[in-house]
Amino acid sequence: MDDERTAEWDGITLRSTLLPEGVALRDRLADAARDGRWHTVFEILDEAPSLANSTRLGGSSGYTPLHQAAWYGTTPEIARRLLGHGAFRTLRTRDGARPADIAADRGHDHLTGLLRPEIRHPLPPQVRAALRRNLHRLIHHRTGDGNRPDLATREELRLPDVEILTELARPVCWFPVPGMYGGFRIELTGGELTVDSWVRVAEGSERTDRVTAEGVHLQEGGLL
Repeated sequence: MDDERTAEWDGITLRSTLLPEGVALRDRLADAARDGRWHTVFEILDEAPSLANSTRLGGSSGYTPLHQAAWYGTTPEIARRLLGHGAFRTLRTRDGARPADIAADRGHDHLTGLLRPEIRHPLPPQVRAALRRNLHRLIHHRTGDGNRPDLATREELRLPDVEILTELARPVCWFPVPGMYGGFRIELTGGELTVDSWVRVAEGSERTDRVTAEGVHLQEGGLL
């Protein structure tokens, strides 16, 4: 990652991916957000800011701390603190709900405006969907060796959603690949993505590929 301020996409979903201490930290964060213990939430995020958009390991809802805050109808001050830690307004649950949607559904009108995404880099829905699909194809391609299911599939990683890039002042995110000493730097430029990747298990470990709505333009030429 080229800048510590770059947003990070947390893709870990399996307990088996992490060491016990990592599992325990995430469990503690998920429990605290579920129970509305915001002092504990911020204590953990101060220690591990990359977990601002994490979800419960093995969970079914896909709720992050910001989704929980929207569900509770917490104070605007707490919501602002979560946003200050890098929580994404556009991040969706498994059911497709953003934090603002949850707040609105539960009648928490004091939060809906604050949580409503400000889209700085708009994309037509069909372009956004095509970029997401092709980005995921590239990640599966880059984390596989052709002899067995790719790493992203084996680890059941939650792959990056292009929508979060549209809200960022600097539309770049880093997606680390657990245990592989590398990952993907994804940047939205106009209507396409530039993807720098370094994955130890993949042939040609450092490279830049381009993702458009039409497909994946590989560094060596050709379309994936």
